[in-house]
This record gives sequence, C-alpha cells and structure tokens, in this order.
Amino acid sequence: MPRPHFAVLAALALSGCAMLANLGTGSGTDIRVASYNIRHGRGMDNRVALERTAAVLRGIGADVVGLQEVDRNVERSGRVDEAAILGELLGMDHAFGAFMEYQGGRYGMAILSEYPILSSREIPLPTGEEPRIALAVRIALPSGDTITAVNVHFDWIENDAARVRQARTLSMVLDTLSDPWLLIGDFNDGPDSRTLRVFDDLVHPASKPADSTFTFPSNGPVKEIDYIFAQRSPSWRVGTVHVVPDSVASDHRPVRTTVRHVPADPGRPRT
Repeated sequence: MPRPHFAVLAALALSGCAMLANLGTGSGTDIRVASYNIRHGRGMDNRVALERTAAVLRGIGADVVGLQEVDRNVERSGRVDEAAILGELLGMDHAFGAFMEYQGGRYGMAILSEYPILSSREIPLPTGEEPRIALAVRIALPSGDTITAVNVHFDWIENDAARVRQARTLSMVLDTLSDPWLLIGDFNDGPDSRTLRVFDDLVHPASKPADSTFTFPSNGPVKEIDYIFAQRSPSWRVGTVHVVPDSVASDHRPVRTTVRHVPADPGRPRT
C-alpha cells in the first residue's frame, strides 16, 4: 500500500505539535480535523487509486475528515462506494451525500469520523454550474457531547454569483443548528472573496502559516480555496490550519488542524 513520503510525515508531526501548542491549556476534547478534495481518487498521474488516498489520510491522522468529489457506483471510478471503502480502510464511520446522478451512480461528498456518526442530512443549496448540497453529520464525542460537522463544495466557475448564493443559504442553516459546529470544505474562492465574507461573523478566524496557504493545484499550488472553520462561540478553541504537502494523490492538497471542543458550563444554557 502506498505510504506518505517521510518528509510529508515529518511535516505533519511538526505541524501537529504547533497546532496543539496554539490551543494552549485547558479542559475539553481535542479534535483533529481535515478537509480533502480527493477528485474521486484520481491522482496527478491520472490513476484512480483509493489506497493511495487512504494512505494520505492515514498520514494526516484526523478524527473528522470532510471529503469532496466522492463517487458512489460511478463508472469512472470503478463503480465502487468510495466513502465506504475509505471508511473501511481507515476504520472510520462514514456518511455520503450526493449532488447528482452521474455515469450510472452518484457524485457528491462524504464525511469520515473516528467517532460515531449519529445522523446525517443533505442541505440543498442553490444550483450553480452543477447541483450542490452541504453534508451535515452529528457526531458523538467521547465526552458525551455532540457536534455537527458541515462539509461543503461550492460552485467552481469564475463568476462567484452561485457561490455567494450557496454561502448565504448555508449561513442561514448554520444559524439554526443546536450543536456546536465545524465548517469544512472546498469553497472554490479566496480568503478575501465575497463568498468567504458571508461567514465572517459566524466563524473563528482560521489562519494558515504565511508561507504555506495555497492548496490548488497540488503539484504547484497558486490558489487558497480549501478551509476549516469552527463556529464563533465559547465552545471552540481553534488551532492554526496547515496545508499537507502531498502533490500526487489528488489535484488538491489536504488541510488539517486541531480544534478543542469545550463543554458547555452546566449552569449556562447552550446556544
């Protein structure tokens, strides 16, 4: 089975230490979170190799992973259930949400979780160049608390009108969630874009090191379009987001961070 290069593993270990240090001390559950557009497992060598995708994810070692461009029973990827296979290879729970029917199967996104997934739902978003949803899953933490992870893959064409509509629709749904939530995915827009500004008042700022922000294309990245955010609330402490330097397994580089979920004060109502 392909394994991440030693240099990639070393970089992950160093960034993991930096993320934990950035969270400081205090009680709560540390959750390693990642986002990865896997391009249905097709690497920059044009081979579909889910074992290679799993090896990258294994090297990241995340507890919760949002995956974009995931196939289920689609011809181009061998008519397999990619989310289920990756879940099995990594020993993680999985949930899949579909954008549309494609090549005899369904094309969409998935979330993998080291912790039990209690439920999942597809959140319809305005259609752009293609149909779009957000995938929301409720996850049970070892502490007994629950969180919701929301995975997105916004419209990809240059005109941002559809992305902004999708972001605004999703922001209204996020406001209704009772659990503390995480927002992860491929936003297909830059950090100063109208799309990202929709979430300014809803999320903690999630910074990347100044010398490593770009995530696309993986073999020579020039765009920052993949992000991890946590709800702007006392429930979360947020570490630095790091880009994983893999340039082969997909046309995107994964991003990862560690967040700390802080249990609500029993004497204070949850918000």
